Amino acid sequence: MDLTTNKHWTWKTIKKFTLVIILLTIIIAFQEDNHKILIMSFRFKLTEIDQKARELPEITDVFISGEEGYHTYRIPSVITTQKGTVLAFCEGRASRADHAHNDIVMKRSKDGGATWSDLKIIAEEGDDCLNNPTVVQIKETGRVLLMYQVYPDGFDERKAVPGYKKKKKVCRTYIIYSDDEGLLWSAPKDVTRSVKRKEIVTSTATGPGTGIQLERGIHKGRIIFPFNQGPYNRWKVYAVYSDNLGKSWNIGGTAPEGSRGLGNEVQMVELENGDILLNSRSAAGEKLRKKSVSKDGGVSWSPLLDEPGLPEPQCQGSILRFNFPESDQPGRIMFANPASQNKRVSGTIRLSYDEGETWPISRLIYNGSFAYSCLTKINDQTVGLLFEKIIMRK
Repeated sequence: MDLTTNKHWTWKTIKKFTLVIILLTIIIAFQEDNHKILIMSFRFKLTEIDQKARELPEITDVFISGEEGYHTYRIPSVITTQKGTVLAFCEGRASRADHAHNDIVMKRSKDGGATWSDLKIIAEEGDDCLNNPTVVQIKETGRVLLMYQVYPDGFDERKAVPGYKKKKKVCRTYIIYSDDEGLLWSAPKDVTRSVKRKEIVTSTATGPGTGIQLERGIHKGRIIFPFNQGPYNRWKVYAVYSDNLGKSWNIGGTAPEGSRGLGNEVQMVELENGDILLNSRSAAGEKLRKKSVSKDGGVSWSPLLDEPGLPEPQCQGSILRFNFPESDQPGRIMFANPASQNKRVSGTIRLSYDEGETWPISRLIYNGSFAYSCLTKINDQTVGLLFEKIIMRK
């Protein structure tokens, strides 16, 4: 069903809310001179039905590979602050590789994405590699938290080792924060011992995408960062949480295996009753999204099961609580990913009115290539989406 056929939705053509990352290399064919990647952003309005508004928005370049100091930009994360500032984060890479002396970079928009600031490096570690930017805002203070991983130069998730002491071989997790809408950022704090189990676990990865702060139930106020852990090809998913506004962090248990396959890159959303719904990329399974529920604030999880209504080619996806149920409107959860089991194509946004049990409303937003994505609620009527796209170079 098209989103425009539901009374709660309309598709509006709104210009200049597009984060575009132009990549000079190709992920699939590895031919550096024939392809590029773009991370694009659309906005959707929740107003009266408008059957005529079916065209897609125009594209605005925000991060362009080869400009502003980086060969490649990838892995978008985005948040709209309580004051309405849109903060867009990416990995700035020295090459197309996942571990290529990456820095974490950011741009800001004060007008809902119509215009953007210059690029700002907010985290870097020389030749070491920074990965998986994942962001959340603390409602009580307005502080924006960003977690990410650091790999020593020459190491990646296949080579990382368990424990904490072998600095040159350990995947570490850091957190930084901003108290002024992303203008200035703190020095990084190493939180590895609080988010990574000492034994067996090699790599860890936040999101990538966004964290959440719980608004309901006995764990109201708890800050959640979604994580997955290695060893490689033995991934497990879990939550890291804080009950003191991010001053300290605790590790939740991993979601036990259920249906065939593993969970990998992961996002989470709060349900109406205060439970947490986990939604993750699958690995070695049926090319369906994996889901699990926590009833204790991310401490433990139900078995990971396939989500038949959410096909995927094994790729990161995005899930967002748009609103909780109210007397005059239903609750809405949104989901975005490449809705294909063959390729990273057919970018689709889906809508659930029953807390993620079913996804009856869908909209194909991009029929071509579509990879990593991130949803953000811009205001009470508007949702923004950033996604990666591969195109042929002219």
